[in-house]
Amino acid sequence: MSPYLSIPLIAFAAVSFIMILIYIWGRSIRNYGVVDIFWAFNFLVIAAVIWFLADGFIERKVLVCGLASLWSLRLGVYLLIRVGSHLNEEEGRYKALREEWSDTIFFLFFQAQAFSNVMLALPFSLIALNTEPQISIVEYIGAAMWLLSIIGEGLSDWQLKNFKKNPGNKGKVCQDGLWNYSRHPNYFFQLMIWVSVFIMALASPYGYLAIICPVSIGYLIFKVTGIPMTEEQAIRSRGDLYKEYQRTTSIFVPWFKKN
Repeated sequence: MSPYLSIPLIAFAAVSFIMILIYIWGRSIRNYGVVDIFWAFNFLVIAAVIWFLADGFIERKVLVCGLASLWSLRLGVYLLIRVGSHLNEEEGRYKALREEWSDTIFFLFFQAQAFSNVMLALPFSLIALNTEPQISIVEYIGAAMWLLSIIGEGLSDWQLKNFKKNPGNKGKVCQDGLWNYSRHPNYFFQLMIWVSVFIMALASPYGYLAIICPVSIGYLIFKVTGIPMTEEQAIRSRGDLYKEYQRTTSIFVPWFKKN
């Protein structure tokens, strides 16, 4: 079987099994929000599968698997701390979904998350299978953007975490640092990560297929579980304060405040 097929299939088998275990755990503790933690860590598992099975140029494999692992670990540890600090209290997004979804639908949702892991990791495989014995300027540009986006995502998460740690900020809207210029800087840099992965993949055979990553992530951010659900929850919890924040602050791309 071609490695273009075998690597995704083996990766899906691994992360699907992990998600079955996490679904059982999440159901037992009545907190389906744990899926977010392992969605992030699953990319580390897939990076390991790619490392051992892809037979491309070794320096390119080091670059793509290293960046994928770095991003997976950063996001996974952040979510582990955030979600793991209150396992007995499910996040608002999942509480809202619990009112609409059965346990069976949540099981399918967990498996869909595993499938999304594999689909989003498609460019990692394409890049790691590239046997061209020289890293191109396009790949270096994509890698640099990827690293900067990881830093930006980490910085925005850190700023929000520090804001929430202050008891005096309870009920307020975070406008510290990057959050002063965008209502969702974490989502902005998350999308930029996948744009940079797409750019990096363009130097590899079939790399154009990586367009599925920024398109699908953008759809999720703007239409499904990203901005819509986050803002609905923010309005429920912060009311007019958040509505004023909406009026003055860019929804996505960091930009200057409106008067």
